[in-house]
Amino acid sequence: MPPEPLNVWEYERLAEEKLDPGAYGYFAGGAGDEVTLDDNVAAFRRLKLRPRVLVDVSAVTTETEVLGHRVSMPLLVAPMAYQRLAHPEGELATARAAARAGTVFCLSTIATAAATEIAEAAPEGQRWLQLYVFRDRGVTNELLAEAVDAGFSAVLLTVDLPRSGRRERDLRTGVQIPHHVPSVVRALGSAEGLRPEDAVGVLAQDVSWRDVQAIAESSGLPVLVKGILTHEDALLACESGAAGVVVSNHGGRQLDGVEASIEALPEVVQAVAGRVPVLMDGGIRRGTDVLKALALGAQAVLAGRPFVWGLAVDGENGVVRVLELLRAELELALALLGCTSPAEVTPAHVSGR
Repeated sequence: MPPEPLNVWEYERLAEEKLDPGAYGYFAGGAGDEVTLDDNVAAFRRLKLRPRVLVDVSAVTTETEVLGHRVSMPLLVAPMAYQRLAHPEGELATARAAARAGTVFCLSTIATAAATEIAEAAPEGQRWLQLYVFRDRGVTNELLAEAVDAGFSAVLLTVDLPRSGRRERDLRTGVQIPHHVPSVVRALGSAEGLRPEDAVGVLAQDVSWRDVQAIAESSGLPVLVKGILTHEDALLACESGAAGVVVSNHGGRQLDGVEASIEALPEVVQAVAGRVPVLMDGGIRRGTDVLKALALGAQAVLAGRPFVWGLAVDGENGVVRVLELLRAELELALALLGCTSPAEVTPAHVSGR
């Protein structure tokens, strides 16, 4: 038997061996020259932790609270599309793994499983819906209603995809989306023979800040605006009734050349000024990355690619293992930083901003 992977990077190498080039390129790639994709990871390395010593760390917990939910760690499973490209069970396996790990699972609008299927697969799990607004607002409303009925407790309104970024890996491989994408089938009548950018073509390009309040009112759920990178948009999100913001550049898959998410985080935190929770995604590969985001003001982070690699390698158990690895890294890092919980991490614990 080969040795068990010790970290996210080793899971990625194994996943690349198992996946066909189109699927791997879809999950691993970014837009343009992939400058932002690379910088999402590199920016964490430029930040340095400042540990405090002679602190009693005999009892350390990674537990925290996000939007009123108690979770095992400040790390949530980000929405990722088309997970059946990685494993036959796709999102169902990932949702079960998140429930086993005690954290939130976020379902992509363009997933290969419906909200009701996720609720049936992991009834005890905490689940949020990532939402794109369709040109046909009726499809959007149907997806929202199904999520509410299926016990989803929040909406991540993703606002940085009016058009698909130029993802040259996908153009090179000609990857096609799986045939069973409920939302796309509903919008187009079929997902047969479509490329990822074709599916984006059914999304609305006229989404505005008014939609934040409208979605909150129609669903009765808190709406977090995902895709914020600037002070200006953070203020508008708060003024528009958002229940939270997610600092995100879409994993470097949209506009290449924007700031790494972790570098944009302090600006957004300052603008929000504690009015709503701030989360972030992009570049999380280690438990120490989670610490750095907390130190810069994030209440929690979301990660996507690490869990796709676990899914590709060993299905549900692979996702669980990656979650356990990152939680163990976070717990150790907290102790070595001189903190007994995520709540104790402060800006004083990081330098290099």
